[in-house]
Amino acid sequence: MPEQASAAHPDTAAARTAPTAHGGAAPPTALQVLRALDSGPRGLTEREAEERLARYGDNTLPAQSVTPWPRHLARGLRDPFTAVLLVLGLVSALMASWATAAVITFLVAVSCVLRASGELRADRSMVRLRELVATTASVLRRTDDDGAHGPPAPREVPVDQLVPGDVISLGPGDLVPADVRLLRASGLRVHQAALTGESRPVEKYAVDAPGNRDGRGQGVFGQPHLCFQGSSVASGSGTAVVVATGARTEFARAHTRPARRDASAFDRSVHGVSWILVRFTLLTPPLALMANAAVDGRGLETLPFAVAVAVALTPEMLPVVVTTCLARGAALLARAHQVIVKRLPAVHDLGAMDVLCLDKTGTLTQDRPVVHRALDADGEDAPEVLRWAAVNAWWTLQLADLPQPDVLDEALLDAVDEADLTAHDPVAALPFDPGRRLATAVVRTPGRLGTHTLVVKGAVEAVLERCALGDEERVRLHALADRQAASGLRLLAVATAERHAGRRGYTPADERGLSFQGFVTLRDEVTDTAADALRDLAGRGVSVKVLTGDHPGTAVRACHDLGLGVDGVLTAADLAPLTDAELAAAARRTTVFARCSPEDKARVVAALRADGHTTGFLGDGVNDLPALHAADVGICPRDAVPVVRDGAAVVLADRDKDLTAIGHAVTAGRHASGTITAYLRVTLSSNLGNVIAMLAAGVLLPFLPMLPAQVLAQNLCFDAAQLAFAYDRPHPAALRRPAALSPSGLLRFITGFGALNALADLATFGLLALAVHGPGSGDDEAVFHSGWFTENLLTQALVMVLLHTGRRGAEARGLSPVGWAAVALAAVGVLLPLSPLGPPLGLTALPVAYYAQLAGVLTLYAVVLAVAVRRHERRRTAPVRDAGSSGQP
Repeated sequence: MPEQASAAHPDTAAARTAPTAHGGAAPPTALQVLRALDSGPRGLTEREAEERLARYGDNTLPAQSVTPWPRHLARGLRDPFTAVLLVLGLVSALMASWATAAVITFLVAVSCVLRASGELRADRSMVRLRELVATTASVLRRTDDDGAHGPPAPREVPVDQLVPGDVISLGPGDLVPADVRLLRASGLRVHQAALTGESRPVEKYAVDAPGNRDGRGQGVFGQPHLCFQGSSVASGSGTAVVVATGARTEFARAHTRPARRDASAFDRSVHGVSWILVRFTLLTPPLALMANAAVDGRGLETLPFAVAVAVALTPEMLPVVVTTCLARGAALLARAHQVIVKRLPAVHDLGAMDVLCLDKTGTLTQDRPVVHRALDADGEDAPEVLRWAAVNAWWTLQLADLPQPDVLDEALLDAVDEADLTAHDPVAALPFDPGRRLATAVVRTPGRLGTHTLVVKGAVEAVLERCALGDEERVRLHALADRQAASGLRLLAVATAERHAGRRGYTPADERGLSFQGFVTLRDEVTDTAADALRDLAGRGVSVKVLTGDHPGTAVRACHDLGLGVDGVLTAADLAPLTDAELAAAARRTTVFARCSPEDKARVVAALRADGHTTGFLGDGVNDLPALHAADVGICPRDAVPVVRDGAAVVLADRDKDLTAIGHAVTAGRHASGTITAYLRVTLSSNLGNVIAMLAAGVLLPFLPMLPAQVLAQNLCFDAAQLAFAYDRPHPAALRRPAALSPSGLLRFITGFGALNALADLATFGLLALAVHGPGSGDDEAVFHSGWFTENLLTQALVMVLLHTGRRGAEARGLSPVGWAAVALAAVGVLLPLSPLGPPLGLTALPVAYYAQLAGVLTLYAVVLAVAVRRHERRRTAPVRDAGSSGQP
């Protein structure tokens, strides 16, 4: 793009912003806008267009660059888990412990490669989903030979060649290719859902056209004389002048708006757990040195042992297990459920999510209404009213030569039989226009010679003021319409009139003295899978909150149609005076937030997060971007606008907007989070217990409780077994509630169960005292080292089985990958001292009596551990049962 295109031209900026720059001031006329743009109703010449293209640049959205793989790799190195390992690897290298340093470096490299490859696959999937906003536009251009007064010729021009000052034509189905100011419009209605979230088409018209209002709107998108890139024409036609292109459009500004994204739930959990590891790792070497210095004055010569103990405490497989779990979850979602996870940590956040906020339009509801009921003047069902409304829609479409029906007319036509429509002969039609706010079809009923019937349909106010009604009756009908609208329904009023057939033509003046027939109510059509998806989420402990720009009644109606209970309703006006703390309290008891601006949505999401919830947001419009960035995990459907797809962490790629995919994503997230949590609990509690026992042994024994090489070998065996966690499945109970990784809860768990593991290790001292004779000899040290080495691996195998599956899991199913890994670990603990690899590590065969005594200790340890696990499970599930009994999801 040319360099000068990056700055907004003052004329185009003035043409676009003048309507709102002075608050209630009337917008400039079309002539004033054309003069500001140095253009005219006949458009630009080819030479002028070329000059402006060189000045402003191509009419394209800001380029979305794909992150190169080295940057993905560098992101993995910034992970706090990885930083802890790199420090330990550096210390090991400084101590000349090259094997340990090599193993740690290899694990870090594997973790970074797995994470980078998963995110690169998501990037490639997103490139395939990106679409152009539009391809060509119908533009009025004059040739240079014709001069300033030559006739313009309409032509199809590539959208990227549009420039400010171009005059374009808009028709039904067209995508608006740039920000434009209407010069003329006829029945123009535009879909702006991608920009504002408003589900129904909005009326657009030239402000200075006769009979139109002054154009004062709510915000820039509320201006009736402006249409914006990213919107589409629902019906009608118009001519407009381009006022902004490229990076200066409102749509493109969303691309360049900085994404202020707070730390997600995964980031916060990683930070908390990393600091736990850092504190333990920094404390362990000094404690080991001091413990050994207290015995026989040993000090710096025990530094390799102190470093080995610190390495033993740290779960080296943590980055690999975490990345593998997340990557496998993301790959499963993409392969089986067409869900693209762009950031691997989002898999964890999906599993931890306990509140899902969503926009109504495009997610819960489709962009088309359906007929709800037809009512007479008394509010009773009246099928005849629906038939008259459909006759109006059909013959207005046919006689006015409209290319396609309006969405409301389409709903009417879908609700009646075609035979009812063709029972009348057409005479004339007065199509809908924004000034009258109604449409009229004139038909002849067979068997009624000399009489024409005017069938009028439109806005309630416009139709009632043309009916022959008394004041009290008109007020009563308005009240009936207001009650229906308050329940979230759209209304069309229907009236008829008999006219003599000898008239030559019909005009809007004939739409007087009408006989009121009734109302047709319409509601938004909900998506096919939304109700099932919401029930599934509620069953999984995820509460749903609706954040929409629609009328509160419309949103509540959609919730009722979907079976979603509404506990409370707040509008943007209700939110404005609340402090953040008050908003957080109000959000707990509120289901629907209506009339929300993009900033309101983001504020509600931020308040929920500040209240301790892991929050997701599902949206598809540009107006949803701030909330997507404020949420822990942003989700969008595949047909969301490109900037939203680029900003979301998860994309539902199914063409049918299957919202049950969210349930599958939550399940995959809870699988990954549950497995990661189980791994951390097992590994850290076991490692902490071993470290506590080693520190105690350093005080009680006249020699090192284990040689550094033995500590590292034991740690390597345990780490290798932990890789099975990445391929295991958590217990089904873990899928029933959000699987958030709480650092404080993890610390309590590993402290309690680590102390229990340390007691089992210390009990081994008593056995070794019986099994070893003549303390102080070299052989005695080797037997002690071998006995403790075997006991440590056996207790770690027990911890893997009991702490991972729980008592119920161990009873309910056979060996899982973790179970088989535990068996292999136990076999290594028993056989390695007896193998040829034992002597190089300083291990030797143990007395036979030791194995029998050790079996008794391990049996007692397993019983105590199972009881402790059962009590822990009971305490953990009690709050869930209490919440369920109180009616909470």
